[in-house]
Amino acid sequence: MSLRPAVSNTDHAQGYLEADLVIVEYGDYQCPYCGDAHPLLKELMSQFGSQIKFVFRNFPLSEIHQYARPAALAAEAAALQGKFWEMHDAIYENQAYLNENLLLELAEKISLNMQEFKTDLEKSALADRIDADFESGIVSGVNGTPSFFVNGTKFNGGAADLFQLINENSN
Repeated sequence: MSLRPAVSNTDHAQGYLEADLVIVEYGDYQCPYCGDAHPLLKELMSQFGSQIKFVFRNFPLSEIHQYARPAALAAEAAALQGKFWEMHDAIYENQAYLNENLLLELAEKISLNMQEFKTDLEKSALADRIDADFESGIVSGVNGTPSFFVNGTKFNGGAADLFQLINENSN
């Protein structure tokens, strides 16, 4: 399956934004497998961030993870203050304690304007963005989290397998 729509400048991206190697993760902030993948992805970016563009798209499995969508909204609200990745990382690093109160604590911890943050959480544009990410995952063949795409093609492996892929590409 191929990634639809293609990565654009509206996506949350980090690393080398002009990189030839683009990795997209569809993730759920409450998914234990995404939580396990997070430190591996952080390590991947610390080692190869100068060679990779890493993109995160929301794929909250709300039926089984009650805090997945609120967490995605919190990350999107943080993005409006230029702190998407700080919130993204903070949520995954505190995943075991995830609840509505934790999201507010994390927002304070990363120094967000709390008034703006609380107002932004209610914005339909943020919900629409999460829905659009989710829909793009469905049409791209995502059937669980985390799901990875490498240069627009579904990657049939986990976060650990990405290291091997990158080592093969950099030789």
